Amino acid sequence: MLDITTKTFKELTTDELYDLLQLRSEVFVVEQDCVYQDIDRKDKKALHILGYNAEKLVAYTRIFKAGYYFEEASIGRVVVAENERQHKYGYDIMNASIEAIKNHYNETTIRISAQMYLKQFYNNLDFHEVGEEYLEDGIPHVAMIKT
Repeated sequence: MLDITTKTFKELTTDELYDLLQLRSEVFVVEQDCVYQDIDRKDKKALHILGYNAEKLVAYTRIFKAGYYFEEASIGRVVVAENERQHKYGYDIMNASIEAIKNHYNETTIRISAQMYLKQFYNNLDFHEVGEEYLEDGIPHVAMIKT
């Protein structure tokens, strides 16, 4: 089980910010071989959900209130360290993110932009596809909603 904490951008320590940017870069840029602008100025408006195992950041998301990123509340930058995926931490960090949206934003409808290969994972969390597949940074995605 992960030790999960939620912080605003200003509450993040320098080490926490470094660790989350390193984890995102490790997975989204290096592992997925995708050159894109990860540092997008949206981090300052997000709540950051950090998942630790033995004091090492191994899972992360950022969440937004309705109207900032999408019309609905949203979860993005969902990431689990490659060498930790066998523990199913993706479910832990997503469930914590869904709960944080309820607690911090009083919202239950959530939209995500999901990588297509993770569609079943998000279906298991009660997200369903809306619309057609599209490319985002060269990677197939689909919009998904949880109500």
